Amino acid sequence: MGENSKRIRLLKIWEILMRETDEDHPLDTETLLLKLAENGISCVRTTLYEDIKTLRKYGYEIFCNRGKRNEYYITERSISVPEVLILLDAVQAASFITQKKTEELVDKLADLAGSERAKVLKQNIVEFTVAKSSNENILYAVNEISQAILNKKKIYFNYFDYDASYQRVFRMSKRNPEKKRGYKVNPLGTVFDGGYYYLFCYDDFFGGISHYRVDRMDGVKMLEEEITSTAESKKNELSERKRQLFSMFGGEVKRVEFHADRDLIDFIYDKFGKRIKMYELSEKEVVFSADVQISPTFIAWCCSFGSKLKITSPMDVVTEIQRYIAELSENYKEKSSP
Repeated sequence: MGENSKRIRLLKIWEILMRETDEDHPLDTETLLLKLAENGISCVRTTLYEDIKTLRKYGYEIFCNRGKRNEYYITERSISVPEVLILLDAVQAASFITQKKTEELVDKLADLAGSERAKVLKQNIVEFTVAKSSNENILYAVNEISQAILNKKKIYFNYFDYDASYQRVFRMSKRNPEKKRGYKVNPLGTVFDGGYYYLFCYDDFFGGISHYRVDRMDGVKMLEEEITSTAESKKNELSERKRQLFSMFGGEVKRVEFHADRDLIDFIYDKFGKRIKMYELSEKEVVFSADVQISPTFIAWCCSFGSKLKITSPMDVVTEIQRYIAELSENYKEKSSP
């Protein structure tokens, strides 16, 4: 019994120091003894010294400011403050995480830096103006998907969109319009893009790779059925598929050549990555090529830069751009009254 009590006391000492101290916020001997007592653990000063010596012996790095009341603290943690800040910002910027879950994750992540630093981190958080998902089952869905990928099992789910009143509208079965359509797919991987989380999967029925927003999936569950050998072989294509995907909208992949103002160089690398080859066309322009999926979203993105970005080939994509501009112009013409 005594040995077990000692083990529990050692664990609690380490837990308190990890949670509540750093180099700027040490705990003195009396305060540490008081906190142990608050947790139902009786301890005296000499025993505390011996326990800290034992922890140090086994590799637990505990620092001490020596004085009338020794002060103890821990500086080394598994994650640094800058790393915590990056994760905090990522969670806040992620649209697929609900507001409630965002607040819970912010608390948990901040605490990784220690309770005192957590207070400072949370006080200095700048909230993102991001439209958050209302699907509270998102973490359950992610867990089922990750387990299925690890265990090479298929998953099943329903899928929904939203109507004008922000009500879920489930996609229905074509054979039975009164029944929700069930999706049974081979999960291959996930990707975070544009604030949303997507599942990449292989559909045996359609014979191709598809992607779905995880926050639009409902009733996700891992099945006992193994993924197919064809799906397993498609994993090799996944990295290329992710690289080619443009804003998660489908379309035929084509090699497109662009002319762009030098002012857009940062935007171009942000969108296409450093793999693209860029060449100087003149003092003001550069030229580059990229593999993209031709879609309305891609065309709208190109037009958002006005005269600073121009597609020069292939001609069928140029024609699509011209058609898009003509339709947009027509939409904003004043209609004469009947």
